[in-house]
Amino acid sequence: MFFRNLTLFRFPASLRNEFESIDDSLDNNRLKPVGPLELSSRGFVSPFGRDEEALSHRINDGLWLTLGGEDKILPSAVVNEFVARKAAEIEEAEGRKLGGRARKRLKEEILHELLPRAFVRPVRTGCHIDLEHGLVAVDTSSRKTAEGLLTELREAMGSFPAVPVNAEIAPRSVLTGWLAGEALPDGLVLGDECELRDPVDRGAVVKAQRQELGAEEITNHLEAGKQCSRLSLVLDDHLSFVLGDDLVVRKLKFLDGAVETLENTERDSQRAELDARYALMVGELRRLFAVLEGALKLSRVD
Repeated sequence: MFFRNLTLFRFPASLRNEFESIDDSLDNNRLKPVGPLELSSRGFVSPFGRDEEALSHRINDGLWLTLGGEDKILPSAVVNEFVARKAAEIEEAEGRKLGGRARKRLKEEILHELLPRAFVRPVRTGCHIDLEHGLVAVDTSSRKTAEGLLTELREAMGSFPAVPVNAEIAPRSVLTGWLAGEALPDGLVLGDECELRDPVDRGAVVKAQRQELGAEEITNHLEAGKQCSRLSLVLDDHLSFVLGDDLVVRKLKFLDGAVETLENTERDSQRAELDARYALMVGELRRLFAVLEGALKLSRVD
């Protein structure tokens, strides 16, 4: 259940008491099966799986929520093929070409016919809320997906003033400085991946993977004026990740230094295992955020 990406938001830590009865708030927003004529459905599910009732899990000031969904799989190519066939039949029978409005109505009719027969794909998006520091971390690199989860949470709670994290200094300049040899915060070292962009509009983009980032070819790109928009980093041999200038953490991986304690302890159930993993993740994400907050001067929300 370890998160793989982090899209971060801040909210006033003074609102922590609003989460005391969070399960009651989420209960009316449980995931319902997608209807025959619906394209998708969203609602909260238990972090521990479909057979569990609790819609949240809390460890100290860490709160784990999961937004579930069901999406109908109905490729546009399939719909367009049905529309083309039906339109051809109508045009042959009536001896006239269908106009734009008629084709639009026909497409809507075809969708209504196909939706009940479409396959359903389940989706899950995890969310970690640090109540002490007023931080939300959504397990996605998609801003749209993260905002969708927060929209559902706001609806369940009545209101929830969470906003994307904001840095007081330009993240790209910080990443570029680290890549160019400036001192990194304690515990951070460079990884083996970066993305470099020419600052001019539609300028060149260079991506390096499995690369020694201190190599001359990287230095040459920096000297030519390119800036670092994504940078691979490692924290204390516990976490590796790619930090972007959009402040999204991608490719998050928990390394042996972090998970060795889990591997040395036996647990008698899957829930106990997930509980232990979440407890570990709470601690590691708190350390990671503390480093990023100090290095990038992440603003608070009062």
